[in-house]
Amino acid sequence: MDMHKKYSYIIISLLIIVSLAAFGRIMGNHFINLDDPGYITKNYIVQNGLNLENIKWAFTTTYLAFWHPLTWLSHMLDWSIFGAYAGGHHLTSLLLHIGTVLFLFLFLNKTTKNIRAAAFAAVFFAIHPLRVESIAWASERKDVLSMFFGMAGIYGYAFYVESSKRSRYFLCLILFALSLMAKPMTVTLPFVLLLLDYWPLQRFTKAPFNKEAAGLLLEKIPFFIMSIASSAIVFWAEKKAGAVSSAAALPFSTRMTNAIFSYASYLEKTFWPDNLVVFYPYNFFLPAWKIILSGIILTLITLIVMGYIKKMPFLFVGWFWYLGTLIPMIGLVQIGKHAMADRYTYLPSVGVALMLAWGIPSLFRGEEIRKKILSPSAFILITILCFLTWHQCGYWKSSMSLFNHASRVMINDEQGKNRSGADFTQLGQYQQQNQILDYNKTIRRNQNDAASFFNRGLAYSKIGQYENAIKDYTEAIRLNPDYAEAYNNRGNIYGQHGAFQLAIDDFNKVIEINPHHVKAFNNRGLAYSELGQQHAAIQDFSKAIHLNPDYAAAYANRANAHLKSGNKSDGCQDAKKACERGNCIVIQALKAKETCR
Repeated sequence: MDMHKKYSYIIISLLIIVSLAAFGRIMGNHFINLDDPGYITKNYIVQNGLNLENIKWAFTTTYLAFWHPLTWLSHMLDWSIFGAYAGGHHLTSLLLHIGTVLFLFLFLNKTTKNIRAAAFAAVFFAIHPLRVESIAWASERKDVLSMFFGMAGIYGYAFYVESSKRSRYFLCLILFALSLMAKPMTVTLPFVLLLLDYWPLQRFTKAPFNKEAAGLLLEKIPFFIMSIASSAIVFWAEKKAGAVSSAAALPFSTRMTNAIFSYASYLEKTFWPDNLVVFYPYNFFLPAWKIILSGIILTLITLIVMGYIKKMPFLFVGWFWYLGTLIPMIGLVQIGKHAMADRYTYLPSVGVALMLAWGIPSLFRGEEIRKKILSPSAFILITILCFLTWHQCGYWKSSMSLFNHASRVMINDEQGKNRSGADFTQLGQYQQQNQILDYNKTIRRNQNDAASFFNRGLAYSKIGQYENAIKDYTEAIRLNPDYAEAYNNRGNIYGQHGAFQLAIDDFNKVIEINPHHVKAFNNRGLAYSELGQQHAAIQDFSKAIHLNPDYAAAYANRANAHLKSGNKSDGCQDAKKACERGNCIVIQALKAKETCR
């Protein structure tokens, strides 16, 4: 056995040991009340394990606004093995992460022959505290599973470049497809492969734009086609679930400024990983100096790496890896209510690791100086990162510890002293109250902005101030008489408080404005059902299902309407359909399921 191979085995062993040391405590952690119920603890399809019917469901459902069949199959397999023991689920995620780390090291070691830099890049990526959210959160199995197949595909790509066999090319395509079927966060992989063609694979031997470059681009077309298809599916699924923010609710200028600030913030958290939390609320009024400073930092780094592109190609590749792979998660198409998330750094952080692993040694001349300075410094840094990650994993012990930590970080120290018992509801209230203050400023500047009144009404409703919410929705409707969502939300509040006829009037208006508004039909059906008009309710639920055949809540609601009207056969059939679509956790469906036994 040659020495290089021997050292490779030693480093692989150390990477496994260090990763287990940094993350091992998550095996004693519990599930949390954020996404875990929908994915695992209250998902009866997942708990039924792997069978033909459930496999079919995994490949056809967009439940929870994602199409990720491999993730569902992974959860089913874990439940079959570990049941409700959360530690087993966490262990699987950790093993997948370790597999990703090893593929990264093997790729870099194979293509650069620089075992030290490859080892540092791998360990920096492996045990950084920003990885905790992806690994310690059971619902984020999609992250580690997608990254495992994605990095396996990159390693396989090195073998394809070494010997351009069709079998190796198709293996890369298959691994990429599997990665997308776990989570579409790797849609930028074709772009990454082009960067790797430049360095370290050095397939661009001539000028950037020539027949050779055109051939490399042509080679990636099947990858790009899969990326486009996957992006289209995820946008459709998120749009159908109502998770995509509209231009009215979140203007593009706001998204752009948040994107610039987030790019810089992720870098800050990479080098100073303090106050990491599960949710970063959207700041609608970022100070101008923060945006300008962020833009200057990003521009300077870009100019520097471009200036050294020939001398230090790894800086160019690492930086544009970071910038490019963050684009789908940077918020230009806003999905969800958060401004940024630690888990979004999973793939992009590899680029930063490359820049550090090859860039820092280039600052020191002479092997002896590197050994005296870099080796001890690397050891100290790894020890610090390992401790910080181990500590961060402790916050994910339970829902209470996670949300308490988030509350303490997101409020000032004086308030924190009085919030030791804060839970996620309090955290959410704090976020909404901050948003209300922001919207107050906007409304003072422009009292004719219907969207601001609507958004403030939404924030009021989330903290239980329903009268204020109704006032704001009403004002939004006065300013924009065709504001369907304002009618719908006001109708929901009326329905929650027993004013069913007022609710129906609002839902009628929504349907008049938008005859394809699925939720309005479902909501009006609920109001009719509460008034005892089960026939009208069933008609509305049926219309909602016609517009969206995967609308599990509508099946559940129609099941209850059938059961209330004495039609047990149709009621039980609808309850089954609701469960098949992953919504057995809907209370109505559960009640119907009990009746149908």
